Amino acid sequence: MKYWILHRLGSSLILVLTLMSLVFFLVRLAPGDPLDQVASAEMSGADRELVRHRLGLDQPLWRQYGQWLSGVARWDWGKSLRQQREVADILGEAVPATLLLTVVAFVLHLALGLGAGVVMAVSREGFWGRAVKLTGLTLYSLPGFWFGLMLILVVSRWLGWLPAGGMSAPDAAFMSGPARFADLVRHLVLPVCVLALGSFMSTARYVQASLEEALGQDYVLTARARGLPFARVLWGHALRNALLPVATQIGLYLPFLLGGAVVVEVVFGWPGMGRVTVEAIRARDYPVIMATTTLAASLVVLGSLLADVLYQALDPRIDLRGRRRRSP
Repeated sequence: MKYWILHRLGSSLILVLTLMSLVFFLVRLAPGDPLDQVASAEMSGADRELVRHRLGLDQPLWRQYGQWLSGVARWDWGKSLRQQREVADILGEAVPATLLLTVVAFVLHLALGLGAGVVMAVSREGFWGRAVKLTGLTLYSLPGFWFGLMLILVVSRWLGWLPAGGMSAPDAAFMSGPARFADLVRHLVLPVCVLALGSFMSTARYVQASLEEALGQDYVLTARARGLPFARVLWGHALRNALLPVATQIGLYLPFLLGGAVVVEVVFGWPGMGRVTVEAIRARDYPVIMATTTLAASLVVLGSLLADVLYQALDPRIDLRGRRRRSP
């Protein structure tokens, strides 16, 4: 297994490098001049060229690309053109906020997806099955930005229950530890709900389909014929095997959740990587764009790898090289 993982990591590294090379040239060929964000309108043409030279924007693309590759090899992402700060410092502030948001949303997504999938499979034609399906599909069809704005309008503005945005209150630094934690949780509720409620139905449908197929298998029917309680058969036998095809969906959902977090972070003013990326694109801040895009591409690759490993962990008969092992 370790050799397979090393092989996958090597091929994934080549894939990420190829993708980032394309992004490097595409963002520089797009319309717009990053100097418009860092140079004042009163600057003369000579002063603008001096700033362009200082930022290294007057060099040929191949030389800029070589410098970028050299920096990445040393884990040096350069300086932000707009903020004139190390990109690593900017990401060091933004990535923990995004991880906190996406991990909490991912856990809630899985809990809702598994629970809803089981209810829809067991009570497919019943009231609860229909109610869960209708609710989930309605939430799934709502655009994330609209859903977030409606929650802000109703929950924050009309009811005043939760803050409308940000990660903490202005006076959070003066709060005690428990009060600061409670304040963080209050700021987390709305963006987490938008991410989890708007997407859990995708996992729930996979769970429903897999569980319905598993409940019709011979080993389940045999267990029921032996008099085992339905709850024991469901949770101890059918659900474990039903999770096999869901494992791939779970692993590939991680980068999708990160993409959804971009919209949520902008709507709620969450100081994470998505918001940093949007601001960098608007400002043509090439170093920040490259760093955030590389991180997102790496998460896609790691999500695919996680899905394969999780699939094999749930069923050891699966060979990671693509063949099913023979039973002893």
